[in-house]
Amino acid sequence: MWQANVFTIFPEAFPGNLGVSLIGDALTKKKWDLNLIDLKKYPMKSDRIDSIPYGGGAGMVLSPLTFEKAFKTLSDKQKKMQKIYFSPRGRQMSQEDLEKISRSDGITVLCGRYEGVDQRILDYYNFEEISIGDFVLLGGEAAAMTIVEGIVRLLPGVVGNRSSIHTDSFQESLLEYHQYTRPQKFHSLEVPQILRSGNHEKIRNFRLKQSMEITKQQRPDVWAKYIAKKLSE
Repeated sequence: MWQANVFTIFPEAFPGNLGVSLIGDALTKKKWDLNLIDLKKYPMKSDRIDSIPYGGGAGMVLSPLTFEKAFKTLSDKQKKMQKIYFSPRGRQMSQEDLEKISRSDGITVLCGRYEGVDQRILDYYNFEEISIGDFVLLGGEAAAMTIVEGIVRLLPGVVGNRSSIHTDSFQESLLEYHQYTRPQKFHSLEVPQILRSGNHEKIRNFRLKQSMEITKQQRPDVWAKYIAKKLSE
């Protein structure tokens, strides 16, 4: 069973969005497992889990002694899982990363709070720093839920119609085309005629062209990667 090990000082924040809809249903049916490790249960001798930073500065920093105690509660198998720490200075995770992790046994994530964590935690335990965008949150819990949801939806048996996954944005290095449903006309806006034609080949070509146009206009960085990929094929 695929597993997410989450180190946090706010376990009550979970499962959050991981407990609803298809993701939550899969959790209830044990198609994946959420293992929450409450860092507050592993204080130092001073009964604290953090301390003031060396060199001065605002905020408190998670102690490596606290994390070491908490990490020892994991099994040998869990300790070998990929480790991620959420930080604005990390690289941004991609759909390709999520697909790779979904094929593994699981993931271990560390949610920082306040001024962050002692750098030696990241260095000693080989955590990779990951960002979900160029902005700052109060902690890593929301980021953890975002990444875990992105991975779990790729697991077998979570999403009923697997074909929907293969048409999502980034799946084929392009952004997704526009979607429409009834009514056919909304105010002065109508569903494109070709989508009502029943000609599936023309519809596929229309959607591909639309995806290419959207990607080129809205995400030139993703478009550049798409072109590079096509040139290398």
